[in-house]
Amino acid sequence: MGSVAGENNGVVDQCKRSKLKPSSSSSFRLRSPSLNSIRLRRIFDLFDRNHDSLISVDELSQALNVLGLDADLSEIESMVKSYIKPENTGLKFEDFEVLHRSFNDVFFGSKYDDQDPAQDESDLKEAFDVFDENGDGFISAKELQVVLEKLGLPEGSEIDRVEMMISSVDQDHDGRVDFFEFKDMMQSVMVPS
Repeated sequence: MGSVAGENNGVVDQCKRSKLKPSSSSSFRLRSPSLNSIRLRRIFDLFDRNHDSLISVDELSQALNVLGLDADLSEIESMVKSYIKPENTGLKFEDFEVLHRSFNDVFFGSKYDDQDPAQDESDLKEAFDVFDENGDGFISAKELQVVLEKLGLPEGSEIDRVEMMISSVDQDHDGRVDFFEFKDMMQSVMVPS
């Protein structure tokens, strides 16, 4: 296996050939390493469909397809093969972390500093729009449930749990989350630089 810099160059080359493109955006990067680790572990566990503590190329492909990131299986295999240790049939969590750091560096740069507040606002609006499926400017419990189900999250299976999630951030008690409530909620989980 090559150096991290060499691996990053390989990831950059693969991204240029694929549909994935690097960005200067920092969407959804939690700026706390411990929160990032928890989030990454949860993602790993969701991608590991057969719960064997390895993410196979097939499992990664299925997860990306569910997220709407249709990528060719051979492209995915080519991108991740250098991160899979020879004795394994897929990515262990530690390998997944290294792959994630490489993608993070390629797509966002390795620094969290010098955040542009206008870019943060734009990123939050883009995230809000993912949940606001009907474009009415609000996230309803049903819209949130649909997105959670698409992501395969167990919280999406029970509307009562989804409604509790909505009510926990619904400051004006109208049963929906508007952009400002969404922004307040997101900023409460993001640690300022």
